Amino acid sequence: MSPPPGLPAHQNTSADVIVVGAGLAGLVATAELVDAGKRVLLVDQEPAASLGGQAWWSFGGLFLIDSPEQRRMGVSDSLDLARQDWFASAAFDRTEDYWPTRWAEAYLNFAAGEKRAWLRERGIKFFPVVGWAERGGYTALQHGNSVPRFHIVWGTGPAILEPFIARVRDGVRAGLVTALHGHRVDELLLDGGSVSGVRGSRLVPSGTGRGEASGREVAGEFELRASAVIVTSGGIGGNHDLVRAQWPARLGTAPKSLLSGVPAHVDGRMLQITETAGARLINGDRMWHYTEGIVNYDPVWDKHGIRILPGPSSLWLDATGTRLPAPLFPGFDTLGTLEHLMKTGHEHSWFVLTQKIIEKEFALSGSEQNPDLTGKDLGLLAKRITPGAPGPVEQFKKRGVDFVVADTLPELLAGMQARSPEVRIDAAQVEREIVARDRELDNDFSKDAQINAIRQARHYRGDRLIRVASPHKLLDRANGPLIAVKLHLLTRKSLGGIETDLSARALGTDGQPVPGLYAAGEAAGFGGGGMHGYRSLEGTFLGGCLFSGRTAGRAVASAV
Repeated sequence: MSPPPGLPAHQNTSADVIVVGAGLAGLVATAELVDAGKRVLLVDQEPAASLGGQAWWSFGGLFLIDSPEQRRMGVSDSLDLARQDWFASAAFDRTEDYWPTRWAEAYLNFAAGEKRAWLRERGIKFFPVVGWAERGGYTALQHGNSVPRFHIVWGTGPAILEPFIARVRDGVRAGLVTALHGHRVDELLLDGGSVSGVRGSRLVPSGTGRGEASGREVAGEFELRASAVIVTSGGIGGNHDLVRAQWPARLGTAPKSLLSGVPAHVDGRMLQITETAGARLINGDRMWHYTEGIVNYDPVWDKHGIRILPGPSSLWLDATGTRLPAPLFPGFDTLGTLEHLMKTGHEHSWFVLTQKIIEKEFALSGSEQNPDLTGKDLGLLAKRITPGAPGPVEQFKKRGVDFVVADTLPELLAGMQARSPEVRIDAAQVEREIVARDRELDNDFSKDAQINAIRQARHYRGDRLIRVASPHKLLDRANGPLIAVKLHLLTRKSLGGIETDLSARALGTDGQPVPGLYAAGEAAGFGGGGMHGYRSLEGTFLGGCLFSGRTAGRAVASAV
């Protein structure tokens, strides 16, 4: 799918509202303001090609509770069960969690209530099979989704953006919206303690494509005025220095090597500018990074990585070849796995699997990596249930530097060692792990927790249909060839940010609203300064942008 064109720009210098950031949260807020008949200046430092921000690149997963899609797949869900899972995962434990806790409650009610109908009214539809992300594997009162809740939008990230871009374009045609691409905000203006506008730099027009690094040469300055400013500028995942500076001690030593799951412009710059204007930043040490990153053989931005969305069957080994402990299986506990790996002293790990597993269980995150879903191509989609891995997965298997394919285990181990010469892989230990794991399949019952988890997962109709391979021995050549994938740490989301109340008003260090200042999306920790707490249940980042952007837009429309 070609990227949508940008919005036409005009030269108004004042309006009712300024929205800083033209990603999903900013577009949703602007659409709400257009509905209310407000005049909006939509400001973004990136060129028009990057309209929609990170959401365009997304797989398009949304967290819903007790949906028709769940019920058709035989899933019984409820608000009470989802709340149990959310708060067990969030583990709120700070005085700063007052507003994040309330945002979490509000979001859960939205996800169990009007969210699906509100999206359907805007033409957004869902793939019928609901995914099961962050399975947890612990007890009922610990991290994880008790049931599948990951609803994939038909059309992925671009389809989520489409109705909001269309509504903003309506606002442009009606003279309500002025879109200012290539305008970098450097300062929030204060007038008697109230935020009254922005000042910044007009950048030299850039012809770069979506996601590519755009120029920072300054062509001039600008100053804009409004009754309110909404900050929707995103997080810090593209700024590795800032990620390391805020890295929490509980996750071990900050990694030296990181892949980027987001473009370089996701740099956290606007967060510091907002703090300078009086807003309070909280929970900066809470972040969400993946351990299943692979190097993109066709990168768009620097250190561009792609995340594998794995089913549960691959054997997960650390850099030396030792199997990860239960329940750190693929797709079970993102941050638990990250914490464990950082304690090993090495920053990469390995999946070992078979062709049979890669065909059924490997998906790649990103709209561009799923042309069937993104392009709404039923013919291409049907190939997911035929022999062979999805086309983009096969391309990475053939061209990706992190993939090793071999007919025998010694050949596989030699290839793994060649791709990580700095760490000695204990070949004998790997062989012991695989042989022992395969023996556990001689019976229909086992003490191996991963084998039991695979069998349990296949009780869910969606997993059995398209997501989880039937249990089999890795060393049985009928299931081969063998495949190993070197996995890297991949930056993705900030879970903390600007503290906001339930009206999306930015709060100061005294706990009072900063007059005229609002925040939404990742910049606000998806609501309140961190509605996820320490962990996400997945499908909640896009949903958090939708909910907080809508909240901010409606609140400002009522206030100005």
